[in-house]
Amino acid sequence: MVCLEVIRARGHPNIRALHKTTMELTREHTLTLRGDCIIGVSANKAPVDFNEEFKNCIRQDNAILIVVVKTPSQQEIILAHGDSHLMLTSDTRIILRKSTHIDPGTIGVKANKAASDLKRNLVEELKNPLTTIIVELYCLGLDEITSIYKHSGRVL
Repeated sequence: MVCLEVIRARGHPNIRALHKTTMELTREHTLTLRGDCIIGVSANKAPVDFNEEFKNCIRQDNAILIVVVKTPSQQEIILAHGDSHLMLTSDTRIILRKSTHIDPGTIGVKANKAASDLKRNLVEELKNPLTTIIVELYCLGLDEITSIYKHSGRVL
């Protein structure tokens, strides 16, 4: 089973996307230059708002999180892991991390990209306050994938 959450946010002139270990969306409407991990503001939801099915999926140690960041002209895909210790209680911040650190805003750990890894032409688009950002979060449980594969008669 695949679980899905969709987040809408917008760009901001102070988006720099320079942080080397995290990437964040925020519900806040303003952004200072210190927020160098933030890639979108005015998000329409936070982890506390995610549906329970999605929360249960990413709270599996063997879950894979596929994050698709879309702007009107391009997209970027990020992969991360779920974790049974995810709190998902933040009402403001949605954070992906390359590390395994967990706080209330963390939705994925061991990510393959942070803000600084995003394509620079995408980041330029994120700096426009008129840019609408759509972030699709897909969660897959590896146990389910393995089970489907085994039932197909193939050997892993």
